[in-house]
Amino acid sequence: QVRLEESGGGLVQAGGSLRLSCIPSGTIARIESMGWYRQAPGKQRELVASITTDGMTNYADSVKGRFTISTDNAKKWVYLQMNSLKSDDTAVYFCNVRALTAFMTAFHYWGQGTQVTVSS
Repeated sequence: QVRLEESGGGLVQAGGSLRLSCIPSGTIARIESMGWYRQAPGKQRELVASITTDGMTNYADSVKGRFTISTDNAKKWVYLQMNSLKSDDTAVYFCNVRALTAFMTAFHYWGQGTQVTVSS
């Protein structure tokens, strides 16, 4: 079975940095993209950043210029470097892997989430 394990969350002061890691276990046949979502209290889950297997990235407007998503050489692990953190970044961050099934339909894998808390 596939499992996504997130790490790197924690408590940080505004202006500080954190680096999130997502380490998949198990086998995913075809990965299209990997990314990070977050969900703050009272808000819906939103896309923070994503990266495709060919290196194309996408960021939420609120994190552009501050966050950087990257993968390892095998394009199986995904990282999120978060700089200049703001209190609005406080949320549970979820790793996401988008893959294709044998029928070429999209399937999403999700991690359990890691808490990021930014103090003012």
